[in-house]
Amino acid sequence: MNNQLIVKDPEILSGIPVFKGTRVPVQNLLDYLEAGDSIEEFLDDFPTVKKENVLMFLNISIKYYLASDYESVA
Repeated sequence: MNNQLIVKDPEILSGIPVFKGTRVPVQNLLDYLEAGDSIEEFLDDFPTVKKENVLMFLNISIKYYLASDYESVA
């Protein structure tokens, strides 16, 4: 993951990956999307996260997924 987008620091939430400059775990975004919530709902609940960072994370994740062997990821 782009180190300007996601931070894993033992001093921030014990090293859980968070959006840079926030204390918002990336997993929170995934949980929202899995529950059927929109990106806008996530951003409303976590205003410290920038929309462009969410979109960049999703874009990078999709590219990684598409570049990987489906069966090794699934």
